[in-house]
Amino acid sequence: MVALIVVIAIVVVLLLAYISLRNGIVRASNRCENAWQTIDTQLQRRNDLIPNLVETVKGYAAHESGTLEAVTSARAAVQSAKSPEAKMQAGNALTDSLSHLFAVAEGYPELKANANYQQLQSELTDTENKISYARQSYNDCVLNYNNAIETFPGSAVASLSHFERKQGFEAASTAREAPQVKF
Repeated sequence: MVALIVVIAIVVVLLLAYISLRNGIVRASNRCENAWQTIDTQLQRRNDLIPNLVETVKGYAAHESGTLEAVTSARAAVQSAKSPEAKMQAGNALTDSLSHLFAVAEGYPELKANANYQQLQSELTDTENKISYARQSYNDCVLNYNNAIETFPGSAVASLSHFERKQGFEAASTAREAPQVKF
C-alpha cells in the first residue's frame, strides 16, 4: 500500500513538472509571437510613410527614378512577404534602399530644407529606431525560448510536444560591412 502511494506521488510530481515546463515553453513561444507582432506593426508604419516620402522626393529629384523605384519595389516586397523570415529579408532590403534614398537626397539642398521632407525623414528615423529596438526584443525572446527548449529538462518536454527552434533576426549582410572612408 505504501509503495502504491509512493508511485502515485512520483507520477503526480512528474506530471506536474511536465505541465509546468510545457506551460513555460508555451509562454516563451507566445512572447516571441508578441515581439514579432511589434516588429510587424513598426514595419507597417514604415511602409505607410514611404509613399509620402517618395512623392516628396519626386518633386525635387525626378531624375533619380531608379532609386525611387528601388524603394517602391522594396516596400512592395515587405508587404507581400508572408513568413517572418521573408519579412526580415524584405525589411533589410527596404532599409538599404531607404539609406540610399537619404544619401541621394543629400545632393538636393532645397529638398533637405523642405519641411515635409524633414518631418518624413524624422518619422522614418524614429520608426527605424523602434524597429531596431523591437528586433532586439524579439531576439531576446527567441533566445529565451530556444534556451527553454534546448536545455534539460525542457528539451525532453519540447521533443514530446514538438516545439521547434525559432530563428532570430539577423543583421543584413550590408550592415556587417565596414564603411570605407576615403580622403
